[in-house]
Amino acid sequence: MSTLSFLRVAACLFSLSAFALVLTPAHAQELRKGGKLLLTNGVSTIEGSGGGGLATWSTIAGNATQEGIGGSVHGTIIDLPDYNWTSYGVSLGFFDRVELSYARQNLDTIDIGAALGLGRGYTLNQDVFGAKIRLAGDVVYGDALIPQIAIGVQHKRSSDAAVVAAVGGASPNGTDVYISATKLFLSQSLLANATVRFTKANQNGLLGFGSAGENDHKPQFEGSLAYQVSRRFVIGGEYRTKPDNLAIAREDDWLDLFAAYAVTRNVTVTAAYVDLGSIASADNQRGAFLSLQAAF
Repeated sequence: MSTLSFLRVAACLFSLSAFALVLTPAHAQELRKGGKLLLTNGVSTIEGSGGGGLATWSTIAGNATQEGIGGSVHGTIIDLPDYNWTSYGVSLGFFDRVELSYARQNLDTIDIGAALGLGRGYTLNQDVFGAKIRLAGDVVYGDALIPQIAIGVQHKRSSDAAVVAAVGGASPNGTDVYISATKLFLSQSLLANATVRFTKANQNGLLGFGSAGENDHKPQFEGSLAYQVSRRFVIGGEYRTKPDNLAIAREDDWLDLFAAYAVTRNVTVTAAYVDLGSIASADNQRGAFLSLQAAF
């Protein structure tokens, strides 16, 4: 990652944490009564929704319970051998029932951009607009055999229609639909999540959606397991399957091993080792993931 890119992202992360400090505690108290248990709202995914880093959960963003309105902002860096990923976004949770989210994703192609004829440092960009509604259950409370269940939708819009067409993508825009089930087993300090996503996104949508030969939504799995080492510290792993639509660019499943630490009730730092497989002809894209979330 270039020094300039690092400084830009660092400035973004600093601004996000400052935003949280402005919101709390006085402003947040006006919007909610009580609050969720520490870390049970999850963190922000790369797509802006509440969950893990790579996998979406049924959790609703923010610290507020069903009596209030909450939200979060986040910034994420993924440093890979041939690419640099950054994303940032905001999400709002209404009465622990409905979530609205937005994220901006950027993939710096560095030298790969030159090899592909795009120019060194060409950056692929995408906007992700999301909505989620909790249907039943509770992550923490209630019957241990009944998870919190939510359904959601994410509309993704690539800013690089010409590149999408060049690699064989059918469209620069697409919509994912998913259903998630999440449960925290307090006595075992263990959280489990399973999500089924119906998608035709190529590399999460950064290379468009579908292709001439494969243009249907297909079910994909996102799973997470996390262990709460202490009240503030959680470790775990995630696995996410991916469609493989493009003939010229093989796409692999994603996985991570993560650690999340609640610095305060409002600020959480997540670090992870990620394996994103092959991205646009570059294999073995393994590296470091760092995300900062500020929630109220």
